[in-house]
Amino acid sequence: MTSSPEKLGAKDELCMEIDPPLGENLATAEDWRKALQKVVPAVVVLRTTACRAFDTESAGASYATGFVVDKRRGIILTNRHVVKPGPVVAEAMFVNREEVPVHPIYRDPVHDFGFFRYDPAAVQFLSYEEIPLAPDAACVGLEIRVVGNDSGEKVSILAGTLARLDRDAPHYKKDGYNDFNTFYMQAASGTKGGSSGSPVIDWQGRAVALNAGSKSSSASAFFLPLERVVRALSFLQKGRDSFQDKWEAVTILRGTLQATFLHKGFDETRRLGLQSETEQLVRHASPLSETGMLVVDSVVPGGPAHKLLEPGDVLVRMNKEVTTQFLKMESLLDDSVGQNVELELERGGKPFTVQLPVQDLHSITPNYFLEVSGAVIHPLSYQQARNFRFQCGLVYVSEPGYMLYRAGVPKHAIIKKFAGEEISHLEDFIRVLSTLSRGARVPLEYISYTDRHRRKSVLVTMDRHEWYAAPEIYTRDDNSGLWIGKPALQAVSKQSVNGVISMETSSKTERDQDESECGIKKRRVTEDGPKVDNHEDPRSQEDAILRDPHGSVAEREIEPTLVMFEVFVPSSCMLDGVHSQHFFGTGVIVHHSENMGLVAVDKNTVTISASDIMLSFAAFPVEIPGEVVFLHPVHNYALVAYDPSALGAAGASAVRAAQLLPEPALRRGDSIYLVGLSRSLQATSRKSVVTNPFAALNISSADSPRYRATNMEVIELDTDFGSSFSGVLTDEQGRVKAIWGSFSTQLKYGGNSSEDHQFVRGIPIYTITQILEKIISGAKGQPLLINGIKRPMPLVRILEVELYPTLLSKARSFGLSDHWIQVLVKQDPVRRQVLRVKDACQALDLCDDMEANLELTVFRQGLEIDVLVGTDVRDGNGTTRVINWCGCFLQDPHPAVRALGFLPDEGHGVYVTRWSHGSPVHRYGLYALQWIVEVNGKPTPDLEAFVNVTKEIENGEFVRIKTVHLNGKPRVLTLKQDLHYWPTWELRFDPDTAMWQRKIIKSL
Repeated sequence: MTSSPEKLGAKDELCMEIDPPLGENLATAEDWRKALQKVVPAVVVLRTTACRAFDTESAGASYATGFVVDKRRGIILTNRHVVKPGPVVAEAMFVNREEVPVHPIYRDPVHDFGFFRYDPAAVQFLSYEEIPLAPDAACVGLEIRVVGNDSGEKVSILAGTLARLDRDAPHYKKDGYNDFNTFYMQAASGTKGGSSGSPVIDWQGRAVALNAGSKSSSASAFFLPLERVVRALSFLQKGRDSFQDKWEAVTILRGTLQATFLHKGFDETRRLGLQSETEQLVRHASPLSETGMLVVDSVVPGGPAHKLLEPGDVLVRMNKEVTTQFLKMESLLDDSVGQNVELELERGGKPFTVQLPVQDLHSITPNYFLEVSGAVIHPLSYQQARNFRFQCGLVYVSEPGYMLYRAGVPKHAIIKKFAGEEISHLEDFIRVLSTLSRGARVPLEYISYTDRHRRKSVLVTMDRHEWYAAPEIYTRDDNSGLWIGKPALQAVSKQSVNGVISMETSSKTERDQDESECGIKKRRVTEDGPKVDNHEDPRSQEDAILRDPHGSVAEREIEPTLVMFEVFVPSSCMLDGVHSQHFFGTGVIVHHSENMGLVAVDKNTVTISASDIMLSFAAFPVEIPGEVVFLHPVHNYALVAYDPSALGAAGASAVRAAQLLPEPALRRGDSIYLVGLSRSLQATSRKSVVTNPFAALNISSADSPRYRATNMEVIELDTDFGSSFSGVLTDEQGRVKAIWGSFSTQLKYGGNSSEDHQFVRGIPIYTITQILEKIISGAKGQPLLINGIKRPMPLVRILEVELYPTLLSKARSFGLSDHWIQVLVKQDPVRRQVLRVKDACQALDLCDDMEANLELTVFRQGLEIDVLVGTDVRDGNGTTRVINWCGCFLQDPHPAVRALGFLPDEGHGVYVTRWSHGSPVHRYGLYALQWIVEVNGKPTPDLEAFVNVTKEIENGEFVRIKTVHLNGKPRVLTLKQDLHYWPTWELRFDPDTAMWQRKIIKSL
């Protein structure tokens, strides 16, 4: 926060203060040396980890500074944005590198200060003294030093001179934390990130202010005055002394009118209409240095001052006393919580008096939140209510998580209606949530501060799989400094909710208003709610199919077989290096019977099996869920099943499977129809010519390894519909010769930058029909539950090698004999190529009944060699298990990682695929793209061994981890296990129930 740019009004730009001449500065260099010798040991580096997004802060790890203000009781002062309003785990490191855990005991609801506590006995080797607070010593011209952890340096000392004591509070962010109703001090000492919470000291070693923020453009720093800090500290000290042996929560009364005041000069109050008699009265009653008065700047709706005070009102007296300073006003409000205060003001020169009740500031600062499907939802705080001009206590989305992200609800949204019920408090939301079953689809209405006058309506789908833990309520416990979680939903009998379907249709009309807001492609989100009964007249169904009489025969034939996919990947399951959470694409129905429908689609639409898939049919207006049944380990296609009974009788008869024509293969110059769906589910087609029926793919590995198509020959056309249009290639009768599928690639630029791109090519249908026949007729692999029927799934035998074609003319240069060249030309006169090994990794389709070895004749360094090569058998399930430990996602290394050609010798079964913000691995730097090969000296060759080793480690223990990076570089790091906020859990796909199931491995 410290380096946030600070907004300047025109008046700040033109600030030309003329201050009285400075007295001689008597401090010598020796005085400063002595003062700093005393101060530096009491300054600590704070490493804080915000475990969840909450209120104004997002989840993450950061460095800051604090200093000891009470050595005997163990109290450290720092900024509020360091202590954080939400769950935080923190350690303080002293100058001699002793590290002690610290716990938050107070964060001010408005001003930028807070306190941590630590155990003084834990600091064993350092002699240090507390830094005394001297708010009265601050004056213009005072020479100061800022001692702190600047830009991540352990200790830095910056010099400066106090230039102003009456600067407006800095404005950091329009949707984050801001201080107000106080003056700040300003000095030209360019502090940067990490120095938040540093003491601003004078030559006697006293803290005169608290460093809070800075503006990098003008190298000026902003300091918080210490008067309110001293008051809060004395409350904490008294409270600590009244409890014998442990900390307990201390109440520090803070009052508010929910109004923001600014200090404006007399010249400006005159322009606002202040009477000259009033100005005279105020100037007489105030010290000579007073230059202005307090003016109302904003009022929070629904607060005590709402509709009574207005911006521009000039405050004259509070409780009969002339009040021109924030400190006096704050003191009066803090001492009057629960009582009324009398304000005398002038509006446009007309005096008026109001009686306002003083509200408890802590009552409008949330101390609990709901965590559901990765989302953090809590009552709207006073801070954000003031930023957004909404009423305090509304239901506020601090982090949308997965379920709300999928529906298109943005961060900072205010939920107004859920499943048809008005929502005004978080308890209302939880009550409705407890009545919904898995997979239910209900409408939700929200407003956002960027478009405050219009409600937006979206469709929320309850998670069908156990992607996330059950909803929990976390409540702040000021005794321990922890947030304690407990289940949010009482055991409620889970039935489907009536009226879901009727609500769904009513909410579709306004659904697309929020497209731009989420920066996400158009959303049509639904899931496995109750089955839809379609009572329409069957004739209207026929019309739906024949809606465009002008299309080609191929288009009319193929349209009822096309399906639009919308795929979401939960953040808790972003496996195999998947590069996005949201995919779109077109698939074609390749099988449609009474009890199973199968759709073929490319793997840039359905990337991994851990996803929520929604299918929209071109033939019939319905949207139903799909489940991945087969992901080909090498080729770029997946097969997705749907339940035909979910279409209803009319839908099941309108939808049909495409006629597949694997033979004869396409040749160059063949005429072909490219047919696909537009986003509005309209069939679109064009006639094209095949330019290359067996183009070789050469897709290089991405920065973060993910699926890439290898060992495939694809079809290229002379014209298509651009790189995002997928569909099928058919002959004139509408028989499918190939899928027109999307391929993912990464373009690398100079330096380290790269960008994800996609392109489309034809995938011959014969690669799909081989697998399809085995699924329908029965295969030899593990059975999978599809629509209630267990079916054995096919296995694929592959050669772990990446091959690429080389022209025979090039092969001749390498020394291949004339005899072999003639044999190869005769074998394939069109391609005239030989396959060359690029990487030993993967790929070849073989029949199930062949031997496990292949006899190959290879040409190596001028010699012909006969070799026997082993093959590998793979299923089509993809990765089916993920473990989350300390916030990092662990899995078996997927094929794209193995294809890089390096696996650590120590063991390669525990691969870090992702990590979570605000977790221990974020705090200690255990990032993705590496293997964990040892934990506390014990080898972890696979996930089972890893689970067994980490099960023995208790909460708060330090763990020593040995990792090997993808580039082969080994590293040892330590991290502290936190089971309170980050329990160890696993997600597994169970083929018997076809569901992803979650299991807690270790928690508190």
